[in-house]
Parts: sequence; structure tokens; C-alpha cells
Amino acid sequence: MTLTTPALLFPAISLLLLAYTNRFSISAQLIRQLHMRYQENAKEMVIRQIANLRLRIILIRWMQAMGVSSFILCTLTMFLVFINLVLLAQFAFGCSLFLLTLSLIVSLYEIVISTKAIEIEIEDMEQTLKLR
Repeated sequence: MTLTTPALLFPAISLLLLAYTNRFSISAQLIRQLHMRYQENAKEMVIRQIANLRLRIILIRWMQAMGVSSFILCTLTMFLVFINLVLLAQFAFGCSLFLLTLSLIVSLYEIVISTKAIEIEIEDMEQTLKLR
């Protein structure tokens, strides 16, 4: 293993963390919009959306934590290679890859949940149209 092996992950992890931060910002914006809608009219749809968003925020927090941990372990790997502790560096790099994979799996689950939020909105629109 050389210093370039873990260094290859730096741009990928950085972009991943940027994407996770973007998902968090969008979720926070949705929560603010739902809060205003809830104050105007507390519908069952808004309550379902709140539960969905609560779970999504928790998942995004875990995605970010695992991504940052992966980044830290990747940096540690480079340091360990630099001081010639190659076996320890390989272990740290393996842990980094594992955390990155877990982060991506949680991200996939969060995407599935976010599509459920869209389905809730569609159901609400369909019910409104049927009432007319």
C-alpha cells in the first residue's frame, strides 16, 4: 500500500459529505415548510410527513457520522503508511472502506424513505381531487 491508495478516496468522500449536507439542508427546509402548514391546518398528512422527516434526519446524521469517520480513518491510513506501519494502515483503510459502505447503505435507505414522503404528498393531492 502506498500513500496514493487512501488518497484516492479523498475526493469521493468529500463529494459524498457534500451530498449528505445538501440532503440535510433540504430536509430542514421541508421541516420548516411543514411547520407552517401544520400551524395553518393540522392534517393527518402533515403528521405523517413529520414522522417521515424525523427518521430521515436521524439517518442523515448517521450517514454524515460514518462518512466523517471514514474520512478520518482514511487520513489516519495515510499517516500510518507515512510512518511505515503498513499492517495497521491496511486495517485502518479496511475500516474506512467499511464505514463508507455502511454510509452508502444508510443513504440508500434514506432515499427510499424520502420517496415515501413524496407518495404521501401524492395521496393527499388525490384525496383533495376526489373531494372536488
